[in-house]
This record gives sequence, C-alpha cells and structure tokens, in this order.
Amino acid sequence: MKSVVVVFPGSNREKDMADAIERASGQRPRLLWHKDTDIGKPDLMVLPGGFSYGDYLRCGAIAAHSPVMKEVIRLANAGTPLLAVCNGFQMLVETRLVPGALLRNASLKFICKTVHLRLEAGSNTFTSAMKTGDMMTVPVAHGEGNYVVDADTVKSLNDNGQVAFRYCDANGQGVVDINGSTDGIAGVYNKTKTILGMMPHPEDATDPDLGNASARPFFDGIAKVLR
Repeated sequence: MKSVVVVFPGSNREKDMADAIERASGQRPRLLWHKDTDIGKPDLMVLPGGFSYGDYLRCGAIAAHSPVMKEVIRLANAGTPLLAVCNGFQMLVETRLVPGALLRNASLKFICKTVHLRLEAGSNTFTSAMKTGDMMTVPVAHGEGNYVVDADTVKSLNDNGQVAFRYCDANGQGVVDINGSTDGIAGVYNKTKTILGMMPHPEDATDPDLGNASARPFFDGIAKVLR
C-alpha cells in the first residue's frame, strides 16, 4: 500500500501516523513536505494533526492554501482516499472537501484527554474491519474541535450515512459532549465516503506497548482494502 503523509510547518503527528500505517500495512508512508507538489499516485493520502503555520489566522486556513493542497484536492475529488485528523480535519472544512466548520471548543479551553468513539456509519475504504457500533478509545488534543453544522446539514449527514464517529461513553452508549460539537459528531465522510475527517487521534491508539491499541482495527481495515 503506497501512502503519503503531508507535512506542514507545525505538524506534530506525522510520525505517529506513519507508525500506525506501517504497523497495519508493513509499508512506511512517504512523508511529503507541503511545498512538494509531486504526490504521485498513492493509494492513501493523509493530512496529520498539529498546529500548521502556528494556527495563525484560523486553524487550517493557511495550510489549505499550501502548494501541495491543490494536488491533494484534485486527487481527492478524483477518488483517491484521504484521511484527515485534527488539524487535517480543519484543513478539510477550509477546503470544503467536507461540510461544516470547526470553532473554538465550547469551554474555550484546550482539551487533551482520552475519549470514546462509536462508529456510526461504515465505509468500505476506512472501516472495513469494523462494524456499526464498534468503539475506539483514543486521545484528543485540540483547541478548535467544535464541529458546527446547521440543522439541515445534520439531517443530510445522517440521512446519507456521512457521520462516521460520535463521542460516546465508556460503554459505547449515548452522546457525550466533549467540545460542543453538533450532535456529538467526531468524524464525517464526504458523500462518496472516500474522504474522512475526524478530530480524535486514532494513530495514537495502535501500539500495545503504550497500553492502547483499540484503533488498530481501523488501520488494519484501511490497509486490507488498499493493499
């Protein structure tokens, strides 16, 4: 499986993401600097977490206009799978590859803790090794993770099966308000489910030596489909 992780000034989760993908696929992703527009023909593109450009102006806003992003957008619109986590998710909403906006957390405080996610709708690309209702326990680390959409968009996302993950309790039940996100949404797909944006960090829940590998099926499923 050929994969590319795009690195921006201020990215800090690119190596964690590369480790998670390598554990699942056996192949190390290519780390691509944001000024390099030669992406090639990868099986998977990833926009990692961090604080691109110091989160100046608005989180993800400057990175969304980096030289590499024109090619990322072109390939994503043509069907190349794109996974975007945390700061990467912020880039997705800035480029309109997925609907909605990401605002300051409702608490107005940076949130760094472990949360529980429940799979709401599957994707042949991203969650083939999971079933609806499955859980992951993963870290979050963000100041602007409050996913906001209007009522009509929420209905559309639910009707189309575009809500990928919701925050839930430790038993996989209910909806837990982590950061103020509309309807407890933690991750969304585009309409064809070839793009997934999510705030929590599944890449940091794949190593049993760190005491948490609950997101390993997530990455195993991606690798199996795209291998």
